Amino acid sequence: MNYPALLEQVAEYVRNYMQQHDNPAFLYHNLPHTESVVAAAYQISSHYPLSERDQFIVISAAWFHDLGYFEDIFNHEAAGAKHAGDFLQKAGVEEETISAIKKCILTTKMPQSATILPEQIVCDADLFNLGTEDFTERGKQLRKEYNILHNTPVSKEEWRKKTIHLLENHRYFTTYCSALLEETKAKNLEKLRNKTAEQQSESATIAHSPEYTDNNRRNEDKGNKKKDERPERTIETMFRVTSTNSQRLSDQADTKANILITVNSIIVSVLLTVFVKKDYDYTNLSLPLGMLLIVNLATIVFSILATRPNIPNGTFTRDDLTNRSANLLFFGNFYRMKFNDYSDGMFQIMNDKKYLHTTLLRDIYHQGVVLGRKYRLLKIAYNVFMFGLIISVLAFFIVSKYYSDNP
Repeated sequence: MNYPALLEQVAEYVRNYMQQHDNPAFLYHNLPHTESVVAAAYQISSHYPLSERDQFIVISAAWFHDLGYFEDIFNHEAAGAKHAGDFLQKAGVEEETISAIKKCILTTKMPQSATILPEQIVCDADLFNLGTEDFTERGKQLRKEYNILHNTPVSKEEWRKKTIHLLENHRYFTTYCSALLEETKAKNLEKLRNKTAEQQSESATIAHSPEYTDNNRRNEDKGNKKKDERPERTIETMFRVTSTNSQRLSDQADTKANILITVNSIIVSVLLTVFVKKDYDYTNLSLPLGMLLIVNLATIVFSILATRPNIPNGTFTRDDLTNRSANLLFFGNFYRMKFNDYSDGMFQIMNDKKYLHTTLLRDIYHQGVVLGRKYRLLKIAYNVFMFGLIISVLAFFIVSKYYSDNP
């Protein structure tokens, strides 16, 4: 299926539809917003090795995600998904792909509920502006649109509270957006909180009253707390991004090893079939065939070693908790423990910030150690396969040339 051509059709259809149904009240949910979401979807998806089909799913969902707003502002995700299904069905897109696109659109409904990578990319693209410099201006446009469409004006203060609640409870799904946007999003949240504090201060009736002084002190405490929380958010993002990247690298290593195992297993099966045939007449090729068989077996062995799990004994002791040497974030350290013992250990970690950070660091460190071992063995497997294949092919040519010159 020609996905790039289909994407051009999708873009043309959405643009034409929005222009034909243009509504001056849509100050936020309009064509420029949709195009910005599509651009963000392209930017995020380029960071991940998506297939051509998955890329088509992501970008198509980004184009259609707000199209239902022109029909039903209260349930526009479902309307947009139906729009996408009707158009793509007529375009001859397979039903499985259409279902995936509709699911991506539906997951943008607040609160977002993305589970797989294409859905996560679409959700993050939809709220990409939360972590950008134009967040404030876009928020103003959304508030004006809301007041017009709902005919129930919302004050700046009330809207600011809603926005603060959104930012405090929002987390980007993809590691790319977390690393790129979380810091700016935190600054945007800080600005809103400061405005709220200023508004509360200005509304005080007696500037030097005890109540006013207490209010100022609370605001100062909140300001100090925000400053203290800022590195916490950065640390949280660092741990999340690092752990996710390690997991992705581990998955990639397993995939590479599985490819080597599969390819070499097929070759070994063919070679064994040749060797056991009773009417095998090419005895002059026994040496290069044997060399190739050894290369394939060695490659399989190193690939299996790279993916073979190493599980600890599954228990920890009170001394391990006291010495802060127990990593309860890895199942291999507790799978044989009773739940009560495990929960006691976890509560001890959660109540001790330093222990918690140490445990997270230890978990990331051990992930790195395992990754290092995997990639070392994987590199050996690839080198054995590459050089062994070259030597075996050269041996085939040499033996064939020798026997052709000496019949």
